[in-house]
Amino acid sequence: MALKGNIFSGLVTFEVAARLGSFTKTANQLHITTGAISQQINLLESQLSLKLFFRHSRGISLTTDGKKLYQVVQHNFADIEKVIDELRQGQSPDGEIKLKLTPSFAYKWLIPRLKKFYNLYPNISIQTYAEGALVDHQDSNFDLTIDYGQSPYHNQHAQLLLNEQLIPVMSPSYFQRFDWQNNSTENQQQIWQSVTLLHDAMPWKNAKKHEEWQYWFEKMAIKTQSNQGHFFNRTDMAMAAAEAGLGVALARYALVEEDFKQARLTSPFHPINANAGYYIIQHRSSSVIECFKAWLLTQN
Repeated sequence: MALKGNIFSGLVTFEVAARLGSFTKTANQLHITTGAISQQINLLESQLSLKLFFRHSRGISLTTDGKKLYQVVQHNFADIEKVIDELRQGQSPDGEIKLKLTPSFAYKWLIPRLKKFYNLYPNISIQTYAEGALVDHQDSNFDLTIDYGQSPYHNQHAQLLLNEQLIPVMSPSYFQRFDWQNNSTENQQQIWQSVTLLHDAMPWKNAKKHEEWQYWFEKMAIKTQSNQGHFFNRTDMAMAAAEAGLGVALARYALVEEDFKQARLTSPFHPINANAGYYIIQHRSSSVIECFKAWLLTQN
């Protein structure tokens, strides 16, 4: 079978979980929730049509199929690490990369990680262009493009960088205005009739302006009006509005790590699969571009 990008991403999670023997420890190492780890493993098992782990009260253990797969994955990952180490010991590659992406992903995800890349590759320069809410992935003036879109992505040559999850976020003061712990249908209905929704009205081309909130309510089986509140053309603007106490934004989980750490935002919910993700579109190839792309794929 041809392995797609999301399967490779799942194999990374599988390797860590198999090595540590715990979804909780895996979540701590990869800086995501235990629930997200479980979802990724379930998706991988479904895609491969294999049962990889036994789940029991003491934790997890590998099945016979899981042990066989782990031996192969562990061996190949070790080879990759060896090659990378050998390359690092040689001459550092130098050159320039023109990268296009959305401002939200640049500010919230890429820029906080770039120092690590420059420490490894000080002679590579990344020219970053973050022009607007939507990215023209066909613009060949750039070496690489990172775009956000529904899965499966409409460009079959794109490579999945990371699957996204959605989670409602709000300021701590806004959180205190409602009894989120009361899960009764009546109370939840009253909450969602009272809160102000904050929208990324342009998550991808031709999306409805309340597309993501409508999707979240459907997945959560909540009956309420999704087409209300304040609308923004960028997800980071909606998150900023939430931080300012204007309402509840539906955030992309990959972008809120630092906001949660600094207690600027909080949530009473767990993230759910967004059925969307960030994709890499490559317009040209060079050793420098391949180096940066390979590094990107290790950061999810």
